[in-house]
Amino acid sequence: MLFNSYVFIFLFLPFVLLVFFQLGRINYSYAAAWLALASLFFYGYWNPAYVGLLLASIACNYSFGTWIAKAGTAHLLARKKQLLIVAITANLAMLAYYKYATFFISNINPLLETNWNLGNIILPLGISFFTFTKIAFLVDTYQDKVKEYNFTHYALFVTYFPHLIAGPVLHHKEMMPQFGKSSSYHTNWQNIAVGLTIFIFGLTKKVLIADHLNEFATPIFNAVGAGGHPMLFEAWIGALAYTLQLYFDFSGYSDMAIGLSLMFNVRLPMNFNSPYQSTNIIEFWRRWHMTLSRFLRDYLYIPLGGNRKSKFNRYKNLMITMLLGGLWHGAGWTFLIWGGLHGIYLIINHGWIAFKQRMNWTGNTFAAGTITFIAVVIGWVFFRAANPTAAIDMLRGMAGLNGVSMKYANTEFVIGMKNYGVHLLGLMPLTDLNPGNALSIIILGMFIVFKIPNLQQVMANYGSTLNSPDNLVGKPSLLAWQPSLIDAIFVLFLGYFVLINLHKQSAFLYFQF
Repeated sequence: MLFNSYVFIFLFLPFVLLVFFQLGRINYSYAAAWLALASLFFYGYWNPAYVGLLLASIACNYSFGTWIAKAGTAHLLARKKQLLIVAITANLAMLAYYKYATFFISNINPLLETNWNLGNIILPLGISFFTFTKIAFLVDTYQDKVKEYNFTHYALFVTYFPHLIAGPVLHHKEMMPQFGKSSSYHTNWQNIAVGLTIFIFGLTKKVLIADHLNEFATPIFNAVGAGGHPMLFEAWIGALAYTLQLYFDFSGYSDMAIGLSLMFNVRLPMNFNSPYQSTNIIEFWRRWHMTLSRFLRDYLYIPLGGNRKSKFNRYKNLMITMLLGGLWHGAGWTFLIWGGLHGIYLIINHGWIAFKQRMNWTGNTFAAGTITFIAVVIGWVFFRAANPTAAIDMLRGMAGLNGVSMKYANTEFVIGMKNYGVHLLGLMPLTDLNPGNALSIIILGMFIVFKIPNLQQVMANYGSTLNSPDNLVGKPSLLAWQPSLIDAIFVLFLGYFVLINLHKQSAFLYFQF
């Protein structure tokens, strides 16, 4: 079931909310169980066959968690570690089978001249996210950070529908206390109003911006994947359109998840904080997909050794972390290259910071931000391309090495631009897309990304997320949301405009990861 669908907005959500708060008046456990069952229905709406897999995984991980917790005495510490290894291995094995087996076999067959075939393996939605969620629970249990072992709450923690399909990646300690609070089961009209507002804004990002950008990104990348050679202008149109589409699509989903959860009086962690405004790659990863970055740091980078011992070990651990982070996103060489590219970026960034400190340089913020953004765009080309060859061809086009085209030299748009002294080269030789429309939506997207406060800044006065540190999220006075008639009318108008444009429903990009 999609957040951006009529059945979710007008049937599922209001019905689940109504029953949840009605049961909350009777018994909190009933309400929690209802929300877990509703979440399973939400997941099974896509493919009921995988509900059994999810339930079996929940039961197994909960059992291992309780066994690990009970093996806490000194003479059982070895058993405790063994249980943790077995449990994590089982989770990773399931993820590897569904997500990576086909990729592995397709690369092994040519090398060994074999013809192995596992059949058509359908990737369960959200498996990357809920696998990481369960691994975090197991590790936290091993480290004695888990204090509650209520099965209903644990099942809800894993299946909770606002985050189940595409995150954020949650910690057990963040959610369990909220499920145990009595206030979570009573209607809070302020939380419902704020949550609905955030949901509508997130839906706007998806429907009116991300889906529109897709109309330009997908045809260009598809044409390049089919063997076309993009020229200067269209290569940049495709790259920038996808860069913005991914941002508005995934940050829109994360905003909708935060808003939906707040309606149930449960706060999720913040996942995006204007990442394209970053002035270096280190900052970018503190702002982009923040909960994934936190997971990779706490459960991979630090256990590998982090920045201890030597610079070489730090850089090695950074590269391993980013390669595995890239592979987590998808089973393909393009994702692995993307992760390795960001590993190289981070190594260069750390080295550059050390060099600047030795030279006592302050640097130029605008130049640093521009370089960082271009580096991120180059990375997204590999992330989106059908294969490495197509990615390289896109980069060649962006560098102007594939030439330019004047196919649309006589269009009204180009003539109009020439009247203002602007001469455009390389206009869409591979597709029939309108470059004027493409530029308009890209310029609008860039303006929003770089100049408009992000949604959590706008809603900061209401504490809609768990982690809104003051040094990351300001409280703008002019655009700060408040329960006024004008704001209510604006949100209602925006919601109406979005709803009448829901006729073209599309899945979120991170559903495939």
